[in-house]
Amino acid sequence: MKRSQSHQRAVRWLFSLMCLMVAGPALAHGERNQEPFLRMRTAHFYDVKWSTDHIAVNEEVTVSGRFRLFEDWPANLPKPERVFIGNGTPGPVLARVESYINGSPAIQSGPLQLDRDYEFKTVLKGRIPGRHHVHPMVNVEGAGPLLGPGSWVEVSGDHADFKLPLTTLDGTQIPNLETWGVDMVVRWQGFWILLALVFAGWWLRRPLLMTRLRALEAGREDLLVTRGDRLWAAVFLTGTVLTVFGAATWAENRYPRTVPLQAGQFRVDPLPRNAHEITVKVERATYDVPGRSMKMTLTLHNPLSRPVQLGEFLTANLRFVNHAVPAAMALVDPRYPADIVPRAGLTVHDAAPLAPGETRSIKIEATDAAWESERLTSLLTDPDNRVGGLLFLFDDAGERHIANVSGAIVPVFTGG
Repeated sequence: MKRSQSHQRAVRWLFSLMCLMVAGPALAHGERNQEPFLRMRTAHFYDVKWSTDHIAVNEEVTVSGRFRLFEDWPANLPKPERVFIGNGTPGPVLARVESYINGSPAIQSGPLQLDRDYEFKTVLKGRIPGRHHVHPMVNVEGAGPLLGPGSWVEVSGDHADFKLPLTTLDGTQIPNLETWGVDMVVRWQGFWILLALVFAGWWLRRPLLMTRLRALEAGREDLLVTRGDRLWAAVFLTGTVLTVFGAATWAENRYPRTVPLQAGQFRVDPLPRNAHEITVKVERATYDVPGRSMKMTLTLHNPLSRPVQLGEFLTANLRFVNHAVPAAMALVDPRYPADIVPRAGLTVHDAAPLAPGETRSIKIEATDAAWESERLTSLLTDPDNRVGGLLFLFDDAGERHIANVSGAIVPVFTGG
């Protein structure tokens, strides 16, 4: 019996060790836990770039690109009336020192418009050594964080060397914003904790519970709070009020210039849009479950004066690129995360260019195991059963045109 129990413990220990060994990838890709409708129908990031994939502590990496707040915004989410640009990392491993939307400082939150594009840039400073998955991110009040694509950034060095210096408007030099003022916070917290212990100790110095209960039963409540207790409470209250008032006065004199956080909102106009945009209507959309393939029949109308070809389908940060369109392939940076650029790419069954003024039905296929690995197949169990993304089309001059694509999707098991 003991031998059997020892054997079971050994098996459990081995199993736990194996789980730890294979759990490495869980250190990143937390965005896969978000529901597909959040990733497919909220914020679509494109042209995202990371200035480098290796920095030392105190060095900077710039994450830039664009995002479009999707036209088919989920009805169960609040509209983006208060949006804050941020960065998605596994904890505070990088310090964000600058952030911009359309070139304007985005240190505050503000309203953005649906079906419009915005350019962003965030500058991040290495803080904690390690290999970190770094995402751009927009936070929408009520909807939560919406993550863009992630790339690995290696941070070398020693966390103890990290410094975040700052010069205030009045010329005050702060050597390290991370630790500045912490000693004052610790001293004040210690003071109030000590004060609370002294106050509690005054009442706890005498017998409690049964003794007080007997006094209450005897009708001698006057014995529970003595004249000395009242005097002590009055002195304690007066001293506390004077301390608070004196500390507030000292802080006001020591730091006369203060700015409340989030006291206002930024206002920024979206990027200009084309006067004529390609329109897309989803006639049929299916997901072939055994084949791991999304298939769509689209009706496209080209109002432009040049012919266009379909070059890329972007959804939930997955980039399905049409290898037959050189202009589309040229936009795929070799350093871009390969796990979100499926090798099979985008298959377009009617690959002839769409002539100016032409309306045509086109069938496309986006096939890859990434649908499973990115946990996007659960969109089939969503109440809406809708898919959303962006289509990138290129004219014969190499200019890119972006169109929304969204519609209902149906699971199939026959390859149809």
